[in-house]
Amino acid sequence: MLDFKILKEKAPRPLKNLIKRGLACLNWDPWLSVSWSQEGEDIVLRRFFGDKKNGFYVDIGAHHPKRFSNTFYFYRRGWSGINIDAMPGSMRLFNKYRPRDLNLELGVAGKQGELDYYVFNEKALNGFFCELSRSRNDADSPYRIEKVVRVRVVPLKDILGQYAKDKKIDFMNVDVEGLDLDVLQSNDWSRFRPKMVLAEVLGKSLVELEKDPLAQFMRRQGYSIFAKQVNTVFFLDDSEPRGT
Repeated sequence: MLDFKILKEKAPRPLKNLIKRGLACLNWDPWLSVSWSQEGEDIVLRRFFGDKKNGFYVDIGAHHPKRFSNTFYFYRRGWSGINIDAMPGSMRLFNKYRPRDLNLELGVAGKQGELDYYVFNEKALNGFFCELSRSRNDADSPYRIEKVVRVRVVPLKDILGQYAKDKKIDFMNVDVEGLDLDVLQSNDWSRFRPKMVLAEVLGKSLVELEKDPLAQFMRRQGYSIFAKQVNTVFFLDDSEPRGT
C-alpha cells in the first residue's frame, strides 16, 4: 500500500505541495477556512464584507490570479475588479483565469513615464524599488535579480479615472514591494475612496505602525487602522461602520 506520508518526505517541492493538498482533502474538516492570500487577508475581508455579492475591487501589484491573491476568493463569489501588475507577460494568466476582470499590465507611480523594474527568480518580489531589490539580491539570499526592464508607469488617479470613474470600490489592495506609499499618494482621494485599503508595511509592530509615514498619510485621507496581519495593514474609511 502506498504510504503518502513517506512519499511526501522524499518528493520534490512541487510534488510535496500536491501531496499535501491531497492529504488535506482526504482529511477534510468542515470547519476549515480556505484562503488564497499569503497571510489570510481574504479571511479578514470576508469577515468585514460578509455575504456581499457583486462587489468591486482594485488590486495593484496583483502578481498572480490565484497565488497570494487577496481578491480571488471574491472573484469566485461573483465580484469583479481591476488587476494591475507591471511584470511583462503577467496578464496572460489573468486573462485566462479572471476574464470577468479588467487586467492591466503596467506600473503605478506619481507621474507618467517609464521606470526600471527588477525581475526576480521569485516573481512575488518583483518591483521598482531599487534599494530594496538590491538588498534582496544579497549573496546569502536564495533570491536573485534575473533582469531589469523598463516598464510604463501611470498615476493611480489616471487609471481609476479611465476605468473606474463610475464604480464604488469596496476594497483596494496595494502590494508593490516597498513603494506602497508612492502608489497611494498618486490617487485622488476626493474622487476614489475604497471602503477598505490594504497596504504592505514591512517590519512594524502595532505600536510602531501609528508613526509610520504610510499610516500617517492614510489618516490624513480619513482612514484609520482596522486590522493587521504580519505585513499587511487594513485601513478603513472613517465614514464606514466598524461592524461587529
